[in-house]
Amino acid sequence: MLEGKAVVGETDMLQTMQQEALNLAAKALDDFDITETTEIARFIKKEFDRSYGQGWQCIVGTDFGSFVTHCHGCFIYFCVGSLAFLLFRVSTGPEAQSAVQLSSLDAVKV
Repeated sequence: MLEGKAVVGETDMLQTMQQEALNLAAKALDDFDITETTEIARFIKKEFDRSYGQGWQCIVGTDFGSFVTHCHGCFIYFCVGSLAFLLFRVSTGPEAQSAVQLSSLDAVKV
């Protein structure tokens, strides 16, 4: 159940892709218990792999840090209530890389 409004902290995605990420998070929160963060992440990752090709990674939780390299235009970090979502597509080539370091508490006040 989506009880809070999603707050986007950082992104370089197009608006349509951002909206899909938020919609999938809402659906996952309807389908899974909020404590099933691995299942929520798996659901969002698989849907993005299906829609946009392989290589997506998704991290969901209440307390985590990260430093990731991702494809340009393929990164979003947002929160719904106290739950943080990090979704990005892995980049292996230097021409399409951006590095972002986040703590789940950096961008959003809950």
